[in-house]
Amino acid sequence: MGIPKPLVQLNQLFIIVSILLSLIFSKWILLIPLIVGVVTLLTKQNVVILIGKVFLKKPLANYQLEDKEQQLFNQWIATICLAISLLFFSLNYIVLGYAFSIMVILAAGIALMGFCIGCFIRYRYLMWNHKRKQG
Repeated sequence: MGIPKPLVQLNQLFIIVSILLSLIFSKWILLIPLIVGVVTLLTKQNVVILIGKVFLKKPLANYQLEDKEQQLFNQWIATICLAISLLFFSLNYIVLGYAFSIMVILAAGIALMGFCIGCFIRYRYLMWNHKRKQG
């Protein structure tokens, strides 16, 4: 079963707000979405989405559903970029830390507006892999 779109959007908003707070207050706030991302990838359960389910008014199947595998792929990208960002900040490569944080903010923000960059990357990869196997 897929993930209701409002819950995917809640997770995207959580990522954006967390990163913005980290850029304003403390880079260590990046640990919050990073830990959520790692736990999500290990357990296939996103705590933000699990908490958000409580607030949905309709049954899950009544919402537009997003592909769970695609969301996990997107979570991989975001988690890796957040880890790299935090690493750069800890090594005092501030510009690179900002660059990776801002890439995640932009990707999540653009996804909230309707275009999923991770979906595009995964689609192109799957098409390339399919053509490669066809010969």
